[in-house]
Amino acid sequence: MNGPEPPPLPDELTRLAARMRLPYLRKAAPEVLATAKAQRWDPAEVLRVLLAEEVTGRDRATRELRRKAAGLPAGKTFDSWDPGKSTIPLPTQQALRTLEWLGRAENLAICGPSGTGKTHLAEAVAHAVIDAGMKVSWFTLETLTETLNRAKVDASVTKMVARICRADLICVDDIGLLPAGEEAAEAFYRVVDAAYERRSVAVTSNLHPSGFDTIMPKSIATAAVDRLLHHAHLVSTEGQSSVRLEEALAGRGIVPLGDREAP
Repeated sequence: MNGPEPPPLPDELTRLAARMRLPYLRKAAPEVLATAKAQRWDPAEVLRVLLAEEVTGRDRATRELRRKAAGLPAGKTFDSWDPGKSTIPLPTQQALRTLEWLGRAENLAICGPSGTGKTHLAEAVAHAVIDAGMKVSWFTLETLTETLNRAKVDASVTKMVARICRADLICVDDIGLLPAGEEAAEAFYRVVDAAYERRSVAVTSNLHPSGFDTIMPKSIATAAVDRLLHHAHLVSTEGQSSVRLEEALAGRGIVPLGDREAP
């Protein structure tokens, strides 16, 4: 059984906390003050706990805002990542998870057949980057192209590229699934060039980056890949069949109809 509700804050304290923009402190204060009174906390401990609640709440809200702003695709994190099912060597997986390479503005290129965990790994890394207090920009090659094409209307392409490169990690997912024209190649080159030795870029592709010139104009692809791979971790995934297909065939890709909630 839950204990009695702690008494609310006095109106004046509520107003002061609101004016100081301390929503998480204000929410936690009644319970913290009741506990402090019952256990005879030192006043400094009360202040520490209340400020810690505010900091924790703000950090959590900031992470959620950054996740939303990043536009991550599916919510896949390292919690759902099975290292044993990946063909990527465990030491490589562990090194990527440390995120130390971001501090050196190194890039990440993950290539391999469809359904072998490329996007899952990239998104898990992206979530880890946000959890570490950094920013992420996530695109497919198509959405990156659309974003820069919109910026061409008011001649703000340079500003948009600079805005994208404010992120600590810029992800471009699924390069190579569709042919890329000159506009897509130009968009990719602009971002890779602007981020070069300043920010980390992560790409996933069913092609090795050296083969990007088969889907993009060769001159632009060569220049982009040259910058992408100069300081990069190149990771290959392998597999005879798609993990997604295997899960679907095993009945793990859907919720059985009988288990669904009625609308």
